[in-house]
Amino acid sequence: MRYIWKYKLDHVAFWLITVLFYSFIRRDLVDSAGWFFYLADVAVHNILLVAVCYTNIYFLFDRFFRKDRYLIYGLSLLILLLVYSLSQNGFDKWLSSNINLNSRPFLYNTYYHFSIGLFYLAFTLSLELSKRWYKQKVLLQQMQTEKLKAELQYLKAQLNPHFLFNSINTIYFQIDKSNIEARESLQKFSELLRYQLYECNEDRIPIEKEISYLESYVDLQRLRKNSRHSILFKSNDSVKEFSIAPLLLIPFVENAFKHLSNHTNVNNTVELNLNRQNGSFLFSVTNSIETDNKKTTPPGIGLANVRRRLDLLYEGKYNLSIEKNEKTFCVELQIPIS
Repeated sequence: MRYIWKYKLDHVAFWLITVLFYSFIRRDLVDSAGWFFYLADVAVHNILLVAVCYTNIYFLFDRFFRKDRYLIYGLSLLILLLVYSLSQNGFDKWLSSNINLNSRPFLYNTYYHFSIGLFYLAFTLSLELSKRWYKQKVLLQQMQTEKLKAELQYLKAQLNPHFLFNSINTIYFQIDKSNIEARESLQKFSELLRYQLYECNEDRIPIEKEISYLESYVDLQRLRKNSRHSILFKSNDSVKEFSIAPLLLIPFVENAFKHLSNHTNVNNTVELNLNRQNGSFLFSVTNSIETDNKKTTPPGIGLANVRRRLDLLYEGKYNLSIEKNEKTFCVELQIPIS
């Protein structure tokens, strides 16, 4: 089924049946008018129907109906059907004048083609909605399966949270107060762990929490780096009051620090940018890399996993761009705000 939809074979089968059926019922034109007019009639009739159906499915329905603009959608459908009916009517008139056939009255013929167009609009839209419903159902099942797998892996690796935090607190107070960096590192690690254990149990979380988590992670990395590393974290004030899937961004940030260059003669940089624009959340992270390809470690499974999550959560609604050149590695992500 997935193979059929991938290559639109269901569309091909539907229109093949439609063309064959119309060719059969109009076969008398071959004897009365010849092959040219017969093929012209079959081609024009079906091309107009294809234009009407796909204009509705891939433009009008998504642009107006799915955005609750029902009145505009209804008026657009009416105009579309009238254009189809008048176009088909004009072709019928041309055909009748060339092969000396009696044409139906204008209003009757317009009503006839209007009905045909309406039937095909309703039928093809029903098929498309049924297909979308089935795909959403499959995606939902996949998401549930992925979530169960993730929870199982998490439970296998999880230590007792209370024991873990008590141990961290014990180590924290055992560190000499003059060792500020060690205390700060342990505190940041504790904040990251607490977020992962207690605040990521929902399907969506406020973006403010995800930003706080990223900031803690970046601060922890700053403590590990030296003066040759420049780490910038920029979050626009507009990035607030919407939800996002938890831990969706951290793989990109981890990857940036994992593959960060360690030049001694030039600055090593990591730059994160979070913005909000035109109903979308924009995230980018850029890091400098080693120019010697032999030193570049192969990519892990983190980016592949996050791509999979994006496909499940935002199928067809997100843009992910990953670019690498001799000096930098850049990831840009755009997802709709919910």
